[in-house]
Amino acid sequence: MAEAAILAADFAQTLGINPRVAMLSFSNFGSVQHTYSAKVRDAVKIVRERRPDLAVDGEMQADVAVVPKLIEECYSFSQVRDANVLVFPTLASANIAYKLMHRLGSARIIGPILLRLGGPVHFLQAGDAVEDIVNMAAVAVMDAQTREGRS
Repeated sequence: MAEAAILAADFAQTLGINPRVAMLSFSNFGSVQHTYSAKVRDAVKIVRERRPDLAVDGEMQADVAVVPKLIEECYSFSQVRDANVLVFPTLASANIAYKLMHRLGSARIIGPILLRLGGPVHFLQAGDAVEDIVNMAAVAVMDAQTREGRS
Protein backbone atom coordinates (compact mmCIF):
# COMPACT_ATOMS: atom_id res chain seq x y z
CA MET A 1 0.00 0.00 0.00
CA ALA A 2 2.88 2.35 0.77
CA GLU A 3 4.50 1.58 -2.57
CA ALA A 4 1.20 2.22 -4.36
CA ALA A 5 0.92 5.60 -2.65
CA ILE A 6 4.44 6.62 -3.68
CA LEU A 7 3.97 5.44 -7.27
CA ALA A 8 0.60 7.20 -7.56
CA ALA A 9 2.00 10.44 -6.12
CA ASP A 10 4.97 10.34 -8.49
CA PHE A 11 2.66 9.69 -11.44
CA ALA A 12 0.44 12.59 -10.40
CA GLN A 13 3.52 14.79 -10.42
CA THR A 14 4.31 13.72 -14.01
CA LEU A 15 0.82 14.97 -14.89
CA GLY A 16 1.57 18.34 -13.31
CA ILE A 17 -0.49 17.65 -10.19
CA ASN A 18 0.87 18.46 -6.75
CA PRO A 19 -0.20 15.27 -4.95
CA ARG A 20 -2.09 15.36 -1.66
CA VAL A 21 -2.31 11.69 -0.73
CA ALA A 22 -5.04 10.21 1.45
CA MET A 23 -4.67 6.64 2.62
CA LEU A 24 -8.24 5.42 2.89
CA SER A 25 -9.92 3.19 5.43
CA PHE A 26 -13.24 2.70 7.19
CA SER A 27 -11.87 4.56 10.21
CA ASN A 28 -10.35 7.97 10.84
CA PHE A 29 -6.97 8.34 12.51
CA GLY A 30 -7.33 5.42 14.88
CA SER A 31 -11.05 5.76 15.60
CA VAL A 32 -11.45 2.00 15.09
CA GLN A 33 -8.84 -0.42 16.33
CA HIS A 34 -8.74 -3.16 13.71
CA THR A 35 -6.06 -4.97 11.74
CA TYR A 36 -7.29 -3.38 8.50
CA SER A 37 -7.03 0.17 9.83
CA ALA A 38 -3.67 -0.62 11.44
CA LYS A 39 -2.41 -1.77 8.02
CA VAL A 40 -3.25 1.65 6.60
CA ARG A 41 -1.63 3.52 9.50
CA ASP A 42 1.51 1.43 9.03
CA ALA A 43 1.55 2.24 5.32
CA VAL A 44 1.34 5.97 6.11
CA LYS A 45 4.39 5.63 8.38
CA ILE A 46 6.33 3.85 5.64
CA VAL A 47 5.51 6.52 3.06
CA ARG A 48 6.54 9.28 5.45
CA GLU A 49 9.85 7.50 6.14
CA ARG A 50 10.61 6.88 2.48
CA ARG A 51 9.26 10.12 1.07
CA PRO A 52 9.08 12.92 3.65
CA ASP A 53 8.55 15.34 0.74
CA LEU A 54 5.06 13.98 0.07
CA ALA A 55 1.88 15.29 1.68
CA VAL A 56 0.31 12.04 2.93
CA ASP A 57 -2.07 11.24 5.74
CA GLY A 58 -4.46 8.60 6.99
CA GLU A 59 -5.99 6.39 7.80
CA MET A 60 -9.13 8.29 6.86
CA GLN A 61 -12.54 7.72 5.40
CA ALA A 62 -13.12 8.78 1.80
CA ASP A 63 -15.46 11.66 2.62
CA VAL A 64 -13.00 13.08 5.13
CA ALA A 65 -10.27 12.86 2.50
CA VAL A 66 -12.12 14.91 -0.11
CA VAL A 67 -14.24 17.34 1.95
CA PRO A 68 -11.93 20.00 3.43
CA LYS A 69 -14.57 21.14 5.93
CA LEU A 70 -14.62 17.69 7.57
CA ILE A 71 -10.86 17.67 8.00
CA GLU A 72 -10.83 21.22 9.36
CA GLU A 73 -13.65 20.62 11.84
CA CYS A 74 -12.69 17.18 13.11
CA TYR A 75 -9.05 16.48 12.25
CA SER A 76 -7.29 19.83 11.98
CA PHE A 77 -3.98 18.09 12.73
CA SER A 78 -4.10 16.30 9.38
CA GLN A 79 -1.33 17.06 6.89
CA VAL A 80 -3.70 16.63 3.92
CA ARG A 81 -6.61 18.83 2.91
CA ASP A 82 -8.77 18.13 -0.13
CA ALA A 83 -6.88 15.01 -1.21
CA ASN A 84 -6.34 14.50 -4.93
CA VAL A 85 -4.64 11.09 -4.75
CA LEU A 86 -6.72 8.43 -3.01
CA VAL A 87 -5.05 5.17 -2.03
CA PHE A 88 -7.47 2.36 -1.24
CA PRO A 89 -6.64 -0.50 1.12
CA THR A 90 -7.43 -3.20 -1.44
CA LEU A 91 -7.77 -3.62 -5.18
CA ALA A 92 -11.41 -4.61 -4.66
CA SER A 93 -12.32 -1.41 -2.81
CA ALA A 94 -10.44 0.70 -5.36
CA ASN A 95 -12.22 -0.89 -8.30
CA ILE A 96 -15.64 -0.51 -6.67
CA ALA A 97 -15.02 3.17 -5.93
CA TYR A 98 -13.59 3.79 -9.41
CA LYS A 99 -16.68 2.34 -11.07
CA LEU A 100 -19.06 4.27 -8.82
CA MET A 101 -17.22 7.54 -9.35
CA HIS A 102 -17.30 6.98 -13.09
CA ARG A 103 -20.98 6.12 -13.32
CA LEU A 104 -22.54 8.20 -10.53
CA GLY A 105 -20.12 11.01 -9.80
CA SER A 106 -18.75 13.95 -11.68
CA ALA A 107 -15.15 12.77 -11.45
CA ARG A 108 -13.04 12.55 -14.59
CA ILE A 109 -11.70 9.03 -14.58
CA ILE A 110 -8.51 8.08 -16.39
CA GLY A 111 -7.35 4.56 -15.87
CA PRO A 112 -6.62 2.07 -14.69
CA ILE A 113 -2.92 2.69 -15.15
CA LEU A 114 -0.33 0.11 -14.20
CA LEU A 115 2.79 1.58 -12.65
CA ARG A 116 6.28 0.22 -12.10
CA LEU A 117 6.54 -1.83 -15.23
CA GLY A 118 9.34 -1.72 -17.77
CA GLY A 119 7.25 0.34 -20.16
CA PRO A 120 3.99 2.26 -20.17
CA VAL A 121 0.93 0.01 -19.88
CA HIS A 122 -2.56 1.47 -19.92
CA PHE A 123 -5.98 -0.15 -20.13
CA LEU A 124 -9.32 0.77 -21.55
CA GLN A 125 -12.43 -0.64 -19.96
CA ALA A 126 -15.36 -2.25 -21.74
CA GLY A 127 -17.85 0.49 -22.51
CA ASP A 128 -15.36 3.36 -22.39
CA ALA A 129 -16.51 6.46 -24.28
CA VAL A 130 -14.48 8.31 -26.89
CA GLU A 131 -13.48 10.89 -24.25
CA ASP A 132 -12.09 8.08 -22.07
CA ILE A 133 -10.04 6.76 -24.98
CA VAL A 134 -8.69 10.22 -25.82
CA ASN A 135 -7.80 10.87 -22.17
CA MET A 136 -6.01 7.53 -21.86
CA ALA A 137 -4.11 8.16 -25.09
CA ALA A 138 -2.96 11.54 -23.75
CA VAL A 139 -1.80 9.97 -20.49
CA ALA A 140 0.02 7.23 -22.41
CA VAL A 141 1.86 9.84 -24.49
CA MET A 142 2.82 11.83 -21.39
CA ASP A 143 3.98 8.66 -19.67
CA ALA A 144 6.09 7.60 -22.64
CA GLN A 145 7.64 11.07 -22.94
CA THR A 146 8.48 11.11 -19.24
CA ARG A 147 10.12 7.70 -19.52
CA GLU A 148 12.05 8.83 -22.60
CA GLY A 149 13.35 11.81 -20.65
CA ARG A 150 14.67 9.48 -17.92
CA SER A 151 16.59 7.29 -20.38
